[in-house]
Amino acid sequence: MGLKTAAEYRASLNDGRVIYWGGEKITDVTSHPRFQVPLEVACSDYAYDDPDIRDLITYETEDGTLAHRVYQVPRTVEELHKRLALGRQMSIVGGVTGVYMALLQIKDRLAAINPQFAENIENMYRYARDNDLRAAEVITDAKGDRSKKAHEQLDPDLYVRIVERRTDGIVVRGAKLHITGAPLVHELVVMPTKSMREDEADYAVAFSIPVNTPGVKIIARSFAAAELNAFDYPASAHHSMPEGFVVFDDVFVPWDRVFLAGEWQMAGAFAASLGLWERTLGLVMAAYEAELMVGLADLVTEAQGKERDPHVQDAISELICYAEMIRMGIDHACANYETTADGMLHPNILGINVTKYYYASNFHSMVKQLHDVAGGLVITLPEEADLRHPEAGAYLRKYMAAKPDTDVEQRMRVFNLIRDMTADALGGWYLVTALQAGGGLKAQRIMMARTYNMAKARQEALRAAGAL
Repeated sequence: MGLKTAAEYRASLNDGRVIYWGGEKITDVTSHPRFQVPLEVACSDYAYDDPDIRDLITYETEDGTLAHRVYQVPRTVEELHKRLALGRQMSIVGGVTGVYMALLQIKDRLAAINPQFAENIENMYRYARDNDLRAAEVITDAKGDRSKKAHEQLDPDLYVRIVERRTDGIVVRGAKLHITGAPLVHELVVMPTKSMREDEADYAVAFSIPVNTPGVKIIARSFAAAELNAFDYPASAHHSMPEGFVVFDDVFVPWDRVFLAGEWQMAGAFAASLGLWERTLGLVMAAYEAELMVGLADLVTEAQGKERDPHVQDAISELICYAEMIRMGIDHACANYETTADGMLHPNILGINVTKYYYASNFHSMVKQLHDVAGGLVITLPEEADLRHPEAGAYLRKYMAAKPDTDVEQRMRVFNLIRDMTADALGGWYLVTALQAGGGLKAQRIMMARTYNMAKARQEALRAAGAL
């Protein structure tokens, strides 16, 4: 128990988990080449001996012990702001471990229906916290024919479901898709993907199980190759992370690890609570990425001598507006925080969903602005190996110079980051996850409709029209 070292975290993953990647069954993720960069990313969350970040990434529990701050339930404004600051410091493996905040947020509502399941949530949270574990958000089902409900599918397993209820637990079958970091966590926290109706009760299931549980299989892939040159891939060479296609092949879950087993009325609440915290963390990273886009646009503009070009100035202004709107949306959501019955502070639900919708619906057009400013070199720039070659490099240094003081190597690094973030490895991941992570645009529209005070807006409209 207690805080793990990075070495202990690595060793803990060598537990017999079943992982497939690239047509290969991987028996030891700690030594396989495909996992070395992702492991370095995940290990950064265990850097407790780093004095520069120790105070941010740890907190003192009610028992007087230290735990990773991802487990701290925000109960003051300061703690809420520290959680957001943590979002910039921890890896995405740490980020998805925030799934426990979603569980705790709905624990009291669940207690009114099934007190034992609510107690299970509290116990699992403490177990994971006290053992410094990492967990994945396991929510999106295969879904099959989207025009049909879960129980109407041609194959009943296209949504994870209960196939057997036993005295000691339940048996589940199905698959969950898009599970970030699944091969590198300890616990799989499974939730319903949407609201369920009474005839879909077997699909209203939530639980947590270790990744090495018999019957669990993970098929992984990543947006980046195992080894990338850090000059040519300044982001992806250091930040790749596998996504998991997680299969539950008749997996047994003991009752003390079950959070939902047919209580269909609560299925939507589980999905909504996860969406809030996932979108909040996503926005913290989005604000940082938007700031990078502004800086990259300005750097390429300066190198090209186009600082006074009205077209370029307009594009950079659009990028600045985008970055600031995201930042202000986060600030608004935190300043107007909400509180659960047991005292947990969380960002304003409407504010987070509006900001996530703004970020996601405008991301692709902001990438277009950056590409328009940067030009074709984003995808045609030669590689570092050519820059280092005595003959090819001389030509690059000659023809990549735009001004007397041009730093050609720096200019190439800027173009490479633009390509990597928006048009290549990591860029492909961003282009999809900007829309889909935390639920697609429809999910935010639904939450906005649910949480906006429409009655007040209607009343004000009627008053302004003289109808009241």
